[in-house]
Amino acid sequence: MNTDKGQLFSAELSREIKDRFYYVDHDPMGRQRLFFENAGGSLRLKAAVEAAAKVDAVPDCPERIHEVARCLQDVQARGTEDVRLLLNAKGGAVYASLTASGAMFDMMRAVTENVPGENIVTTVLEHPSAYDAASLYAQRLGKELRVAYSNPETGGIDVDAVVRLIDERTCVLSLIYASNISGAKLDLEEVVRRAREVKPDLYVIVDAVQHAPHGLIDVHKTPVDGINIAPYKFFGCRGSGFSWLSERAAVLPHHKLAGKKADFWDLGSAAPWQFAAITEIVNYVCWIGAHFTADTDRRTLFACGMERIGAHERALLARLLEGSDRVSGLRRLPGVTVLLDHDDLPKRDLILAIALEGLEHTQAVREYEKRGVIVYERVASSLYSRRMLESFGIEGAVRVSPLHCHTAEDVDRFLEVTQDISTAFAASAAR
Repeated sequence: MNTDKGQLFSAELSREIKDRFYYVDHDPMGRQRLFFENAGGSLRLKAAVEAAAKVDAVPDCPERIHEVARCLQDVQARGTEDVRLLLNAKGGAVYASLTASGAMFDMMRAVTENVPGENIVTTVLEHPSAYDAASLYAQRLGKELRVAYSNPETGGIDVDAVVRLIDERTCVLSLIYASNISGAKLDLEEVVRRAREVKPDLYVIVDAVQHAPHGLIDVHKTPVDGINIAPYKFFGCRGSGFSWLSERAAVLPHHKLAGKKADFWDLGSAAPWQFAAITEIVNYVCWIGAHFTADTDRRTLFACGMERIGAHERALLARLLEGSDRVSGLRRLPGVTVLLDHDDLPKRDLILAIALEGLEHTQAVREYEKRGVIVYERVASSLYSRRMLESFGIEGAVRVSPLHCHTAEDVDRFLEVTQDISTAFAASAAR
């Protein structure tokens, strides 16, 4: 097994990183807090929030010819190129939307309504925006919906489980990059390669919302036809989604103004603040990369930054699981079960599912909050959880999702809180 445990940032760099985010150690009321719920919406990068506010305060319409309007056009152009840089995408179209979920429905509709095929292939671990879009258009267009099931041992989807569902009659393959419950990453490169061995012209759409803040994306290396990200889970702001479509996908019939180019996807006036925020996110990751490489190429800096973020987060994950000299890890804490646990850490993003003995998951989340820790309950009553939980054969979980701006000391504090909760309720049960 690959047991790469990652590498923490230096203490000095970690301090600088923390200082670039809002509310890492305290909540908006000034109370000490650990926000370990970044899979639901990440901590905010100060520069992204400030750039968004500054640009959104400008009243000018960017579709004009005067000087300020041209400045807004420049902001939008830079942001568009930074989306391409983030994805390593050439050509095609960048689509700015209100949400990544809305864009997923738009992309699925364009492909399924216009590309021949009798079946749609997806996975049981998809976010509802992807799964429900596939299901909706399968039903509406009379196509078969084929669903690849999960591997409860790894918490992910096996390549074979996807590829065996694909044939010459497959219209589109829709995939999630990483599970938002277990953190398990799909081997996207291998899936795409093998799927196109079966059908060379297969359309592929990817939901990268959960994975994007944790790992490097490269659509040149792994060619797909549509991929989305949500800046609010990538250190940015809510009310914004970005997608990229390949050249052939971009020109499929879709909702647009008749006078716009065939590959234009935005509807309505542009919101330049969205582009200003994404540029600051890319700037920030490049800043991290510059600590580790002398190269000045922006994509190289970004790639290095994301790789270092991944290494730091892998070290945090290892510490969560194994602990330290100071405190036991989750795998060794009495009364705590790590669900969907898997030793191959490079195949996992920084997301954990755990259960505490004697505590219902929602109750456990409340106990964490009492102790200044924010986590999230994944329960079968939620439309965002039920299908995935059932596929794993579990009733629910407490989801734990730190971010790279957290430190080993933050992890130790979380483990101490977990131990305190577990001990308290074990003593209560004994009485």
